[in-house]
Amino acid sequence: MNRARMIDSPAYATARPTLSVLIPFLRDDPTALLQCLDGEAPALEGAVELVVLDDGTGDATLTTALMGEVGAARLPVRLITLPTNEGRSQGRNRLATAARGRTWLFLDSDMRPDRPDFLQAWLALVRQDDPAVAFGGFSLLQAPTDGQFAVHRALAARSECLPVEVRRLTPEKYVYTSNLLVRRDVFESEAFDPGFTGWGWEDVEWAMRVSRAHPVLHVDIPATHMGLDTVESLMRKYEQSAANFARVIDKHPDIIATYPSYRAARKIRSIPGRGVLRGMARAWALRDGLPVASRAFALRLYRAALYAEAV
Repeated sequence: MNRARMIDSPAYATARPTLSVLIPFLRDDPTALLQCLDGEAPALEGAVELVVLDDGTGDATLTTALMGEVGAARLPVRLITLPTNEGRSQGRNRLATAARGRTWLFLDSDMRPDRPDFLQAWLALVRQDDPAVAFGGFSLLQAPTDGQFAVHRALAARSECLPVEVRRLTPEKYVYTSNLLVRRDVFESEAFDPGFTGWGWEDVEWAMRVSRAHPVLHVDIPATHMGLDTVESLMRKYEQSAANFARVIDKHPDIIATYPSYRAARKIRSIPGRGVLRGMARAWALRDGLPVASRAFALRLYRAALYAEAV
């Protein structure tokens, strides 16, 4: 395991947190998020800590700047810097070992709270209901509106940024580690599977396991996903995720069989020349001049064609 370097804020040593906010990052700069959260410090009175993990970025300038942020923070903050990357699952498992609170909030570094009392709302939920697992929701309220991200915005609005009433219909499906509350005892019984590599599905698979033993609560404490991707970047992520999709099928065939992505992949699997279909969908999605809705459909078709090789 990597030898980690740790830096603590002045308030860290004496704090006795109820809630630990766990923030992993790789090559992103979490400064804006840390500053936003630190604005709630007076109202929290040490009940919430931040644990931030640099999963092998290797940027000395960024590390130095973050050390300055941590030194000036009013919240209890620990910054953990790894010399090399450990991966999404293992990195989050490492964050969990550093958490001191009884309940943890996994929050991605490219998220921005949509309400000024974001941490206060989560803390109130913990104190009142003590949920095993809760997801606060995504939004696009603060996300960039550049044309290069239009397709991702369309996809996210359709499949991820859903109202709480919709998410509650299939609670295990709409769980992402970007705004996810987990009680310590639940995570200690079901950690993230380090067998997942690259991008995608490790959080959904974890929720599938957990949902067999614990209720998954959906609440309205949203944050904006600021890190929208270009079509090219999404394609690279989808290509990485195909093996992870196959791993989910192997572990949870009963649940994944109900997902539209699985049913679409099964249909494409039976089509002769599906490689040609995949190539056409890819080319269509990459054409800038076409309507955003049609490019988003083509990108979903491209993903389904990739997953067809795994079903």
